[in-house]
Amino acid sequence: MSVHRSWIRERPISGWPGADAPSSPEEEFVNRPCYAFNHRIPSRLDDRRCDHCRHYLTARCPHIEEFLDEVEDLAQE
Repeated sequence: MSVHRSWIRERPISGWPGADAPSSPEEEFVNRPCYAFNHRIPSRLDDRRCDHCRHYLTARCPHIEEFLDEVEDLAQE
């Protein structure tokens, strides 16, 4: 008998209350409802920041455009 693991595809979440107006720049990429911790890194880093999410900078991230916009802004400086 073989065991098959299936990956559950998470639905992209577009928008949530306060998404367009974070109270500070530090909170812009923190505690989003689509956050899924990347278990390949130490659990002590699980602070719900996007850069510790397993979807960060991947096609599975529903907000990848926001990260790319931020990178482009830095490249122009």
